[in-house]
Amino acid sequence: MGVLPVVASSALTGDYRRLLELCPVLELRLLDGGEAAPSAADGWYSGAEIAADERALAAVLAGEEARIAAEHGRSPRPHVTASRLLHHYVWSACLIVAGPWHLARRVPVVDPGDLWLHAPTGALALRPREHVALPGDDELRAELRAAVVAHVGPVLTAFARPTRRHDRALWGMVTDDLASALWYLGRMLGEEDAAVAAAGAVLPGGTQPLPGAADFRRLHTPDGRGHHTRTRLGCCLYYAVEPAAAACLTCPRTSDDERLRRL
Repeated sequence: MGVLPVVASSALTGDYRRLLELCPVLELRLLDGGEAAPSAADGWYSGAEIAADERALAAVLAGEEARIAAEHGRSPRPHVTASRLLHHYVWSACLIVAGPWHLARRVPVVDPGDLWLHAPTGALALRPREHVALPGDDELRAELRAAVVAHVGPVLTAFARPTRRHDRALWGMVTDDLASALWYLGRMLGEEDAAVAAAGAVLPGGTQPLPGAADFRRLHTPDGRGHHTRTRLGCCLYYAVEPAAAACLTCPRTSDDERLRRL
């Protein structure tokens, strides 16, 4: 493809402001170019620090354990804590990269050093910098996948031991969370069908290291209504945090009959 046209632009800030208006679950603070980076002294750690510094990783894991214990009244097993925190980080990073692509066909270049996680609260901070814009849809989708892979790759390596997951399972989580982020954004836009189609085009399968496809399908309830669903490649382990809760609707442990019953 040659040299990609990487553009330094303020347009991303507008994309992110719109994304934050649409997606209330995304707790994201936007930093301008001259604003000081969040500090570890205040509990903030960048993705690069989490990937390279065991103390930073231990701090964000301790924060996740404390939040789960406060919300659910019990501390989970260490690999569950690590898996839940990684899922939170990866899903958020996927939405941060894929959001401007879906809204404005801009793929942000998000260095792990420009995205911070707040250990006590799980909130995020981002310094937007540059984006890639390409005329061809296939090329731009490939760039989206590449941007996600480049950002999360070092973080996955750091989490492999505490999550007890191997490469395929870790990249399966990324596949799931990228599909889920686009699906969520589509629902928030009121354009679920379009977002499901977009996720299928981004994740058709065979795009290593992402091991699977979005693979959405429809289930029809007795009233004739169709509902989008998919089966995750891996379990998010929410049941291990809240044993009384039913498995997620997209969980590999949930049958289509059970999904229809709950729909």
